[in-house]
Amino acid sequence: MSAFLRPFLERWRLTALVASLAMLALAHAFETFGGLAPCALCLRAREVYWVAAAVALVGMLVVRMRAGARWRWAFDAALAAIFAFGVGLAIYHSGVEWKWWPGPTACSGGGGGVSAGQMADLLNGARIQPPACDKAAWVFLGLSMAGWNALASLALAILSVLAVGHERRKAS
Repeated sequence: MSAFLRPFLERWRLTALVASLAMLALAHAFETFGGLAPCALCLRAREVYWVAAAVALVGMLVVRMRAGARWRWAFDAALAAIFAFGVGLAIYHSGVEWKWWPGPTACSGGGGGVSAGQMADLLNGARIQPPACDKAAWVFLGLSMAGWNALASLALAILSVLAVGHERRKAS
């Protein structure tokens, strides 16, 4: 293991918590400051990070308890599974954007999220059409937010697996 990764893997649950909260903050910044309302699949992607943050926080508390250190690898493995699910969801969302397969019916205008400004409009009687999941709202270097999310989730899943190995080696 590289000396660069060691500090992150030593405190993987804290790192995963910070990374998850940073991804959520970034998504909310795109919504709030960029005016990009999330579609139904974008909201699902946020749920993955909320779950990862909760698992990481609980893991941080549990491993500090007496005999809790033996559960370090289990929380790292749970985070790996959560982030792997996030990879699958982001790839699915990217495929919907590229029209490789159809998206959920909620993405065709029947449901989805609204921004705070849109919520105010709704309260004033306006009808807001939520964004469609099959149209990328933002693209950078050829990847949409869903594509970048897939890469970020993949990196976090791989690091979680490395953290599992690190904890198992420490325990033996």
